[in-house]
Amino acid sequence: MRVLVTGVAGFIGYHCARALQAQGHQVSGIDNLNSYYSPKLKDARLAELRKAGKLRFLEADLGDKAAITRLFEAERPDRVLHLAAQVGVRYSLENPDAYVSSNVVGTLNVLECCRAALVPRLVYASSSSVYGGSERLPYSEEDPVDRPISLYAATKRAGELMAHAYTHLYGIQTIGLRFFTVYGPWGRPDMAVWLFTEAISNGRPIQVFNHGRMSRDFTYVDDIVAGVMAALFDEGRASYELLNLGNHRSEPLSNLIAVIEKALGRKAEKQMVPLQPGDVLDTYADTTRSAARLGFQPKTSIEEGIPRFVEWFRAHPEFHSS
Repeated sequence: MRVLVTGVAGFIGYHCARALQAQGHQVSGIDNLNSYYSPKLKDARLAELRKAGKLRFLEADLGDKAAITRLFEAERPDRVLHLAAQVGVRYSLENPDAYVSSNVVGTLNVLECCRAALVPRLVYASSSSVYGGSERLPYSEEDPVDRPISLYAATKRAGELMAHAYTHLYGIQTIGLRFFTVYGPWGRPDMAVWLFTEAISNGRPIQVFNHGRMSRDFTYVDDIVAGVMAALFDEGRASYELLNLGNHRSEPLSNLIAVIEKALGRKAEKQMVPLQPGDVLDTYADTTRSAARLGFQPKTSIEEGIPRFVEWFRAHPEFHSS
């Protein structure tokens, strides 16, 4: 099939595009290559994709509706995988406009182009952040999600609601995937796994938020990709769906740090700091629905996944911060 991937130079976009290439699909992608983190890492991901197979790539912002419209008209995609977004909870406190522009306006433009191009299925990235500060664990798709505690979460929930409206109004099949803390090779330098690995490697202290009293459902990227592929291509999908993609296991932050320490063979120097605005204490995915609808079965524990990331990290010093 012809598959258009937004955010193709991003962490998850890169891995999904590689999987699509391996399955023989025609992949086109768009990314604005912004400087939220090093564009050098994004350029390297694109170079890897070009080595792996043919890639039609457009550097543009999803807020540029004219450019997006031309791309859809040229590519005529059979499926759209919408992963582009401004990410990060803490960054949204400093740059709220970037989140509305990318996550709300950008998603609206993708929906409009899908409507005009008669794209039969749109799969898009949502986030576990939509569950807000819910104390009910694990998070189920049936839980209320009307009380976001960060602007990032509010924009991801807005994307879900806009998708529902377009499914209802225009019959576009939309499948929203609520990702839970994804990590792995070619990952994001702003996330805990990378930050902790780099700091411990260099003998620098790590900041441990809420004095370590928090946990996350850390999900290895290969497991996420398997769920995305099923959402894109499996038959029998409903016209509108929301599904959790997580490891169905909530790890205390102390466990993550211990696994990284073991993989590196070094102990961390820890600075205990308060919980940051917009952060939640715990995340934990109920994957019952995604198992039933997608056959989703995460296989990778952090004891397996973290050493794989550390091995990749050590092999790529060109991406380490100075």
